[in-house]
Amino acid sequence: MRILVVEDEPKMRDLLHRALAEEGYAVDTAADGLQAITLTDVAAYDAMVLDVMLPGLDGFEVCSALRRRGNWLPVLMLTAKDAVADRVRGLDGGADDYLTKPFSLEELMARLRMLIRRGPFERPTVLTAGDLTLDPATRTVRRGAEEIPLTAKEYALLEILLRRPGTVLTRTVLVEHCWDLGTSPGSNVVDAHIKALRAKIDRPYGTQAVETVRGAGYRIRPDGGRITTRTP
Repeated sequence: MRILVVEDEPKMRDLLHRALAEEGYAVDTAADGLQAITLTDVAAYDAMVLDVMLPGLDGFEVCSALRRRGNWLPVLMLTAKDAVADRVRGLDGGADDYLTKPFSLEELMARLRMLIRRGPFERPTVLTAGDLTLDPATRTVRRGAEEIPLTAKEYALLEILLRRPGTVLTRTVLVEHCWDLGTSPGSNVVDAHIKALRAKIDRPYGTQAVETVRGAGYRIRPDGGRITTRTP
């Protein structure tokens, strides 16, 4: 297993290198964000230990840059900050786990083992279908550059559809994910909210992103819906 340690403080970098090597990992190190990104371009890593406070590009920027480039190696972020906002920013930026300094090496090793077992898989931080985008971190929806205000239920429906583009989701599945247990899949609540959602994300833009599959349910087109003519 090959690990990349990104840490600008020499003593901490050497400590992590030595501890990981003693556990049998192949370890490369980087002292700044640009070097880390360069190394990921030329070598395949099973995980990255990434400090937040780096010169130049910080850890948040490094993680976001990797995800934008389609690199989904597991990232364990390290920081001296214990603020909730920093943890949220790191996780929303694509990090897989978060460890606050000071930490025990035993815990770091356990978290790394968990991430490596899980392996890399795509976890997009922004959901897209053509020019339709949904950002879970800011809870904003856009067609191109234009923001579209949605109700909480409209947003929930769009999010689950965008997380499975091209997949038909039954009314039962949509109710289970977007409503409480007292809501019946046989009611027209899903149809009514889908109609309202289409009125906001499709009709004004001449698109057909949300499709009805008769007798089955609904799905969202991965291309965001065919562009026809925009309503004046």
